[in-house]
Amino acid sequence: MACDSSSTMNEIKLDMESLATYGGSGGASSLNLESIGTGSSNELVYSVFEGREKWFIVSIVAFAGFLSTLSANIHLPLLPTLAKEMHVSNTLINLTVFSFMVFQGLSPAFLGSLADMHGRRPAYALAFTIYFISNVALAIQDNFVALVLLRCLQSTGISGTVALGNGVVSDIVTNRNRGAYMSFVFVGLMVGPAIGPAIGGIISQYLGWRAVFWFQTILCGVFMVPFLMFFPETGRNIVGNGSVPPAKWNMSIINYLRIRKSKRGAKHDDTGSYKEASPAKTIHERRQFSWPNPLKTVSIIMEKDVAIVLLYDALVYTTFYCITSSTPSIFREKFGFNDLQLGLCYLPIGVGSGLASVMSGFLMDKSYKSVAKAPINCRQGEDMKDIPLEEARLSIMYPILVVGICVLSCYGWTLHLGAHVAVPLVLQALIGLTFMSAFTILNTFLLDLFPQSPATATAADNLVRCLLAATGTAVIELMVKAMGPGWCFTFIAMTTAIASPLLWVELKCGPKWREERRVKLEARDRIKNARNPVAGNENPTAVDEGRDIRDIGESHADLEKGLTTGYQGGSGGSDEQIEHNVDKIEEVRGHLTGR
Repeated sequence: MACDSSSTMNEIKLDMESLATYGGSGGASSLNLESIGTGSSNELVYSVFEGREKWFIVSIVAFAGFLSTLSANIHLPLLPTLAKEMHVSNTLINLTVFSFMVFQGLSPAFLGSLADMHGRRPAYALAFTIYFISNVALAIQDNFVALVLLRCLQSTGISGTVALGNGVVSDIVTNRNRGAYMSFVFVGLMVGPAIGPAIGGIISQYLGWRAVFWFQTILCGVFMVPFLMFFPETGRNIVGNGSVPPAKWNMSIINYLRIRKSKRGAKHDDTGSYKEASPAKTIHERRQFSWPNPLKTVSIIMEKDVAIVLLYDALVYTTFYCITSSTPSIFREKFGFNDLQLGLCYLPIGVGSGLASVMSGFLMDKSYKSVAKAPINCRQGEDMKDIPLEEARLSIMYPILVVGICVLSCYGWTLHLGAHVAVPLVLQALIGLTFMSAFTILNTFLLDLFPQSPATATAADNLVRCLLAATGTAVIELMVKAMGPGWCFTFIAMTTAIASPLLWVELKCGPKWREERRVKLEARDRIKNARNPVAGNENPTAVDEGRDIRDIGESHADLEKGLTTGYQGGSGGSDEQIEHNVDKIEEVRGHLTGR
């Protein structure tokens, strides 16, 4: 028995050594597809997607994000009409906004975890299926309770696209250029609040409020066609830097047809039929399904530096939504506007928000380059350990916030004193420019803090900011009536100002907290990878076998990485050799896991 075990160990070691020359080498200590393309080798790039491919991918996720904010805002001008139609008060009809935002915070915790574990495409497909069904149901319902419940379902589907979009950008773009791409994604997010209410007002005025939800159903179809046809899987734990093919069911239609046509890795038998011998296919088919873990979102929130970022980001977002959700009732009462006019009132703040995305992206990339101590390779991932991320991201926020807080207070008093409608609308544009710049910067910084789980990190952000914003939209009407718009928005501005020293704490203590987390994660990974599967077993033969397994464990990732690289580069040798190597990988896995 001992001889057989020793023979097996030696055979596996020899196969690993021979395969090291077959597919390259690396220094990983465990199987991790995310590590492909993130090393320091000059031959490996951060992402194989380049140029127009990247911009196409980012455009798709930006449109998905646009639909999220469009759905949240398109029915705002309809609120007075819906209140009259459903025979409820203006305060009660705001529950449709409140319920949407509650689930806007909850659903990304599930979808973000699903995307980080099983890929971006399955998460998008699930999200838009739910979104499509809810829009059809909203268009045909005629009950207030049904309206609230279906808005919850609609939010469950579409709200996760923000977290998914941030995850996709983190998959394909290095930190050095992330600001520009993130700003483009946030243009989509900010265009929704800009034109959503205007579109909703126009459609409601001429076609009725039900047509608004049919319009969203059509937009869902407009997204799904290019998504199913062309959008590739980008999740780094699924496809690495994009060079590892995903499972068949996770491919775009064009990708699947292209691979099928080329019959890459096909093996023909005597009858002329063929079977695929792709090692990546074998690996993905053997990957076990695991349920998403929303509790991971809570663990991210408990990190000290992340908690500060999430809290302040939530205050900024709540301020923005208090303004947008209170606009219909305030402007209808003070200026007598109809649905169409109320919708057009959202254009200034939307334009300011769109400009904020462009401005903040430029500022972030410029600041990042100025604080980086070493030249940055745009094609490869950077080692974030020695880069002062806090200074690169947060230092540009202070002047923006000072201006935004002052403008917010002035906005309330222009409404309180009855100024011409143009004055508060111009101030809304400035509020959108300043507060949404801060929002974009904080969200990009959050991705820098958790590059290994970007969608889950964004889901944590959604959870905190949307729950706080939902509370704000639920009480803003009561606050305006009790305090008047002047003191109400001054109070909100002062709250934001009082919380601003949190950013200084993050700037000073954030690097230490980030380094502590990095060391802790590395120590946990080392313990996990060095774990002896036969610990505590007194059988000397088993102990020797466990020692041999531990020795070859360091080469485990090199083996699979070499196999994948060889397959992708077209130099993988014969089909029999490929299948033999795959079998050896699974044999090593069995020993390492004690199976």
